[in-house]
Amino acid sequence: MADAIAASLHYLSIFVLFALLTGEHLLFKAQIDNTTARRLLRIDIAYGITAGLVLVTGAARVLWFGKGLDYYLGNSLLHTKVGLFLLIGLLSIVPTLTFFNWRNDLLAGKAPQISLAVAKRTIWVIRLELLLLVCLPFLASLMARGFG
Repeated sequence: MADAIAASLHYLSIFVLFALLTGEHLLFKAQIDNTTARRLLRIDIAYGITAGLVLVTGAARVLWFGKGLDYYLGNSLLHTKVGLFLLIGLLSIVPTLTFFNWRNDLLAGKAPQISLAVAKRTIWVIRLELLLLVCLPFLASLMARGFG
């Protein structure tokens, strides 16, 4: 029963992570109003917290549930998944810094000013994060079938 709960929490946190990143993609624009900017900041904070939850629930599954620690540590697909997830985390620094740079404008009650170059870079990084996130379930399904 505990294994099913751990797996469910892991899957749920992954779904929430993808939904939050999709929300960032849908809301982010070069011309943004104060309300949307504040919403993006909140979504980005939730995204970071949820990414931590994905890591914690995934680690719990590796350490205490599933096929055993030795199986997972020897599986190259797990290393690939974790590496890809960490790459996504590093990429997420770009949107986070973009949103963080708005704090002075938001505190002054102004809409943030975003250059076209920063807007393009940020949206492409978010899209790359989404693309890489989509690869993770494929790797997980291969791993569950004994590959790696």
